[in-house]
Amino acid sequence: MADMRVGVLISGGGTNLQSLIDFSTLAGYPYEVVSVISNRSDAGGLERARRHHIPSRVIIRRGFVTTESFEAVIDQELRAHGVDLLCLAGFMRVLSPWFVKKWYNRLLNIHPSLLPAFPGLDTHQRALDDGCRISGCTVHFVRNELDNGPILVQGVVPVLPGDDAPALAARVLEIEHLCYPRALGLCASDRLAIDADTITLTDETPGDRLILHPRLKKSHA
Repeated sequence: MADMRVGVLISGGGTNLQSLIDFSTLAGYPYEVVSVISNRSDAGGLERARRHHIPSRVIIRRGFVTTESFEAVIDQELRAHGVDLLCLAGFMRVLSPWFVKKWYNRLLNIHPSLLPAFPGLDTHQRALDDGCRISGCTVHFVRNELDNGPILVQGVVPVLPGDDAPALAARVLEIEHLCYPRALGLCASDRLAIDADTITLTDETPGDRLILHPRLKKSHA
C-alpha cells in the first residue's frame, strides 16, 4: 500500500511540521508530507519544507475578495499534490464550514490543551490560573466549532511548581511533537475507522492514543 500523502498548513516556525517530517521516515509511520502551505511569507516552516525538498507555497488571504476564494486556491493546491490527509500545524486562521466540509474526516488539528478544557487562545495561562496539576495537547478531527471534533490522540504533561505560561508551553510542545506523528501513523494504518464523531481503533491498547511526558512516567515508575 502506498504511503498516505499529507499536506500541512502553517503560519509560523513549523516545529510540528518538522516532527511530522522526521517521523515519516520511521517504521510504523506510513505517510509522506507532500505539500506545505503558509498564509505568511515569513513563516519559518517554509524553509523547513525547502530543506526537505517538499513543495511549498504561500497563499495570503488579503489577495482574495472572499474567504471562500482564498480557501478554494488552498484546496486546489492540495488536490494537485494528491493530498489524502490535511494537518493544521500552527495555522492561524479559522477555516470556513465550506472548507471543513470539503476535508471532512481528513482534516486534523493539534491544540495545546487537553480538550474539551481550554479551547481557544491563552491555554497555558488559563491552565495555570485554574490551578491545573496536568496539562497537555489534543489531536482531533476538525469540525465547524472551534477546537471541537473527535479526539484522536492526547498527550499529558505535568504542571510544575514555579511554572509560568512560557515554561508550560515549552513542555506541552515537547509532547505535541510526539502526538501529531502518532495521530498520522494511526490514520495511515488500517486500524482506524471514524463514523460521524466516533473513532474506533482495532486492537486498541491504552498507549495507542495517550502519550505521557517522560516526567509523568518517572513519577509513576
